[in-house]
Amino acid sequence: MVAELRAKTDAPMMECKKALTEADGDAERAEEILRVKLGNKAGKAASRITAEGVITAAVNGGTGALVEVNCETDFVTKNDSFLAFSKACAQLVADKNPADVAALSALAYAQDGFGPTLEDVRKGLIGKIGENMAIRRFQRYGGGAKLASYLHGTRIGVIVEFEGDAVAAKDVAMHVAAMKPAALSQADVPSSLVDKERKIAAEKAAESGKPAEIVARMVEGAVQKFLKEVSLLNQNFVKNDKQTVEQMLKEKATQVKRFTLYVVGEGIEKKVDDFAAEVAAQVAAAKGP
Repeated sequence: MVAELRAKTDAPMMECKKALTEADGDAERAEEILRVKLGNKAGKAASRITAEGVITAAVNGGTGALVEVNCETDFVTKNDSFLAFSKACAQLVADKNPADVAALSALAYAQDGFGPTLEDVRKGLIGKIGENMAIRRFQRYGGGAKLASYLHGTRIGVIVEFEGDAVAAKDVAMHVAAMKPAALSQADVPSSLVDKERKIAAEKAAESGKPAEIVARMVEGAVQKFLKEVSLLNQNFVKNDKQTVEQMLKEKATQVKRFTLYVVGEGIEKKVDDFAAEVAAQVAAAKGP
């Protein structure tokens, strides 16, 4: 557990051990304790994505799709057959509007001699490539709205629905890929994120020893700062940090209605080796029979 917490937070090993002890073995609570003690530094490594795969997009006029397909190793993300399969997934989502991954998998598709469904091709490629792969999630846009998309390599993908200037919308898509906002506006930030940040801010403020009314203002200030940092419209625009995204859009007479951001492996926990068992095995091997 100490090794897992250290990998997520980059905090010193003894600090991780103390946090886990204080949290009675609750890993999530221990991570919050480290955030309180070490500040945002402890949260940066937690955003590292370890699972492999690709994000693909298909946009045709007012119809578009963003899809994540996962695999086991980075090596497979460069395989032509895997990439063709992943791109086909995005095109099928855009064209056929499946209800979910199961419905998408049942659609007609043939590749590399496999078929007649997308699922048959997936199973065939698993056998051919020798590595498991799975369609994780997708988001479809329809109804004829204006769409802008941006892929940063194969690991980050964005689709933006907008009205107005196409160049400004493309810039927003690139901004989203770089700054990874949690929501369009402050009002759209999930309450679970706000509550977690408020809790951490309250614990940090309480350690200051200041009067309750000052602590309350400190907490509210920290929460408002967080909301500005994670809401797209309030973020400083990456191409001109003298204005917010909202100000840039107003200048360009453009409105962003919604966006989708996918980062490969986001939220997936990759298998962590049992370091203690590995060390014990090495020691036993060194001692010999």
